Amino acid sequence: MQANLCSRSRRVASVDIVHDLATAEAVWRSLECPSNSATPYQRFDFLAAWQRRVGQRAGLSPFLVIARDDEGRPLGLLPLALQTAFGVRYASFMGGTHSTFNMGLWQSEFAATATEHDLRSLTAMLAARDKADVLVLRRQPTYWRDLQNPLRLLPHEPSTVHCPVRTIEPGATSVSLVSESLRRRLQRKERKLQLLAGYRYYIASDDVDITRLLDWFFQVKPQRIMAQQKLPSPFADPDVQGFIRSACMTKLADCGRAIEIHALECDEEVIAILAVMADDHRFSAMFNTYTMSRKAKFSPGLILMRHVIDHFAGQRYRAFDFGIGFYDYKLLVCPDYEPIFDSFIPLSVRGRFAVGAISAVNEAKRFMKSNPALHDIAQNLRSRLQGVKAFQTTSLVFLLQNCCSQLGLYEATTLTLA
Repeated sequence: MQANLCSRSRRVASVDIVHDLATAEAVWRSLECPSNSATPYQRFDFLAAWQRRVGQRAGLSPFLVIARDDEGRPLGLLPLALQTAFGVRYASFMGGTHSTFNMGLWQSEFAATATEHDLRSLTAMLAARDKADVLVLRRQPTYWRDLQNPLRLLPHEPSTVHCPVRTIEPGATSVSLVSESLRRRLQRKERKLQLLAGYRYYIASDDVDITRLLDWFFQVKPQRIMAQQKLPSPFADPDVQGFIRSACMTKLADCGRAIEIHALECDEEVIAILAVMADDHRFSAMFNTYTMSRKAKFSPGLILMRHVIDHFAGQRYRAFDFGIGFYDYKLLVCPDYEPIFDSFIPLSVRGRFAVGAISAVNEAKRFMKSNPALHDIAQNLRSRLQGVKAFQTTSLVFLLQNCCSQLGLYEATTLTLA
């Protein structure tokens, strides 16, 4: 009887909508503790930096949904941002394309026992508040730390993006996570780099080092993206740079950083960097680049990747990934795929029409990605639109850019290892 009463008390009884980060901070941080269910991409420090530097300047306002039980205790928090487009109010996860995974922060007992009725009650309460027309919730993991993602109990569809992942089985060693043949090949290449004065692998922990590495990254990354993809770099945006600098500088309770930078360098220059998001269970790569000098022929990106895997395996992490997208180097070390889904939940009549349009766009995107010829055409269109600088304020170009964004043609490629 006591268990049944406890179970009933942990159901969603009320919903708060908060539009101020500071007001929600205490509840938000309480749900970040390791015993609960949340990815590092939904940390307060990370998303607060994004909202200040990127979201706010893009016209997005905080739309923080706090679900409570019948005693007022928080069961979960959805860190959303609200924007209006074509008369429709969209609520989507904060972080934009900078978050590999999007999820609510959930009290662990609720995440383990949540039912479809609980989530439908939550969305019904949101609909009754009439603050948004539709929830557009992309790139959600099905599970996190073996707990279900409660939002999967709502209507959903497979995501149009994929993320290779590697689970580190108990007893696995760093040697077993990178094949012997690849490890030997990288060791031969690294021996060439080890001849350089001051060659080293390290994790940037000092503010001066972090600033220096980011200065180098923001100079080199745009050159590499332009050389490889013929596209402007999303990292050239001063607002994005400010967000990344802020997150890299933010210290967490365990003295780590919201974004952690791993690097290879010598006395002469920085050779490669790889930035990751990590908790005590899993790490995810966020962005990287490597030198434009002749040292690039020694595959410094892959060498750094091996060092990072060895580091976290030694810390007894249970999984890792290198972000969204198919690249051969990821499949070398990540043989499986993270099951990711999208949810488009209408909260009003206007929202129902929007959901139909969004789902149709997603289906078109899947078809395009499955057809190489169409994908090449789309990439060419993306390049052309990116080059139209003088006419970006015209309604036609704005509409085309918006359509391409919805189709995923503006998805930033942040990770390219060699």
